[in-house]
Amino acid sequence: MPKQIRDLLRAEVHDGRFRLAEVDPAATPGLKKPKRALKDVPKHQATLFKLQEKLYAEHKRALLIVLQGMDTSGKDGTITHVIGHLNPQSVQITPFKQPTPEERRHGFLWRIRRRLPDAGIVGIFNRSHYEDVLVVRVHDLAPLNVIERRYDLINRFEKQVTSQRTKIVKICLHISYDEQRNRLTERLKDPDKQWKFSEHDIDERAYWDDYQSAYSIAITRCSMKYAPWYVVPANNKDYRNWAVARILIETLKEMNPQYPHPRLDVPRLLKRLQP
Repeated sequence: MPKQIRDLLRAEVHDGRFRLAEVDPAATPGLKKPKRALKDVPKHQATLFKLQEKLYAEHKRALLIVLQGMDTSGKDGTITHVIGHLNPQSVQITPFKQPTPEERRHGFLWRIRRRLPDAGIVGIFNRSHYEDVLVVRVHDLAPLNVIERRYDLINRFEKQVTSQRTKIVKICLHISYDEQRNRLTERLKDPDKQWKFSEHDIDERAYWDDYQSAYSIAITRCSMKYAPWYVVPANNKDYRNWAVARILIETLKEMNPQYPHPRLDVPRLLKRLQP
């Protein structure tokens, strides 16, 4: 049996620490020929659609996908090219921006709990509760002792969520400093992409090393067996989409959702349908 992509991309902690800097953002683990990624797209789309349909029909469990990554790492692109081919009836996408005044009046997990997927639903968090130990840590937006407590709160929260029949898949899209510059330059030069550009993105590049450290700490502290982190090298967009699709396929196959089989008097019902 071929090695699962999840095994290749699962964050590994060595000497008590995961180090994001040791992951090559241009690598393509599990894919010897990068051009194959495009050839596999239709097959992966069909497989994911079928598995999602079973999850929705079964209506007992949910799947939550947490997407994190630096600006331009491809969170929106992943949603478009991987999640976009699922049945929208059973998909819930939540982008988390800066907290609103109402959200600030509650604990940092309050707004997250409100957007957890119901049974049968595939939920996607575009950014998530991890912002409260990433950007908050980098920019000193909360005391360090408060941030330190949040890792344990996150772990307890995710364990509770998984105990309530929701599978959590956490994916960090990992790009290089140079690749981010290329993508920001592309946005700036393309009139159709300038609406995506913010000068703030350039300002944030000054904190690159701080973000790499913050991600490393968060993944080290919060990659648990019940909610592991996967780090996907994302310089190559086709590989990124291929890898994320494979992670989701492997996860859903492991969940093994089944179509329900209601008790129906099929002959009688077929007779009623006759002209």
